[in-house]
Amino acid sequence: MEGIKTKVVKIKDVEIGGGKKLVLIGGPCVIESEKLNMEVAEKLKDITARLKMGFIYKSSYAKDNRSSVKNYYGPGPEKGLKILEKIKKNFDIPVLSDVHYPEEVDMAKEVLDVIQIPAFLSMQTKLALKVAGSGKPVNVKKAQFLAPEDMKHVVGKLEYGGAKDILLTERGTTFGYHNLVVDMRSFRIMRKLGYPVVFDVTHTVRKYGIPSSDPRGGSPEDVPALARAGVAAGIDAIFIETHPEPHKALSDAYSMLPLSHIEDLLKVLLEIDSVIKNY
Repeated sequence: MEGIKTKVVKIKDVEIGGGKKLVLIGGPCVIESEKLNMEVAEKLKDITARLKMGFIYKSSYAKDNRSSVKNYYGPGPEKGLKILEKIKKNFDIPVLSDVHYPEEVDMAKEVLDVIQIPAFLSMQTKLALKVAGSGKPVNVKKAQFLAPEDMKHVVGKLEYGGAKDILLTERGTTFGYHNLVVDMRSFRIMRKLGYPVVFDVTHTVRKYGIPSSDPRGGSPEDVPALARAGVAAGIDAIFIETHPEPHKALSDAYSMLPLSHIEDLLKVLLEIDSVIKNY
């Protein structure tokens, strides 16, 4: 992107950044069951293998920022990490999930290939230092209230803690009540920090404050256009949450992209990516 060079972050056989081909980070928002998550992992691996595209499987073992205590939390770290470990071994793919507390990190690092810091927690110093000290690549999401240039403070904490491989994820900025907007300049701004940038496109269409099970809780029909724009802006990886039947999902039901739509969208995104990067 405009001569801006980033470090290449290698996660198993997947290389992200430095002008490498676009990578997919994807899966259901939350682990619902071993069966469903295994099915999605297998399908996404098949699709990305056909497209010769790097792939990292993502699903959260816990959702600690739901709008109600009655909403589905997830299987929790112990059970969830066992499912992710099975996916990792069965399909030979790297796996990513969130951590919310420093106490989770030692358990998580034994399974995860990438440890993710959620947007709401991206400024938590103790969490950043613990994750940085794990020795694992870190994907940190830009908080909805941060300007992209202010991610330098987050990066500084991670580097201080010993992190070598960092991914910076854009997932929108708060714009009034409920709405997020994506400033396409943020990809260039964050890339100047020297690390690859990721576009979490499905979370940008969530309507925060409205339950994700409410049809008003998101606009997945906007995902393809936003994804195309992000790739044209020069991102290194695209983050897409997907589900076979999104409206039946236990989290983010009205922002995830149907699994049946993924392959066609990725084909378009890779065409745009090849023009931008000339690989």
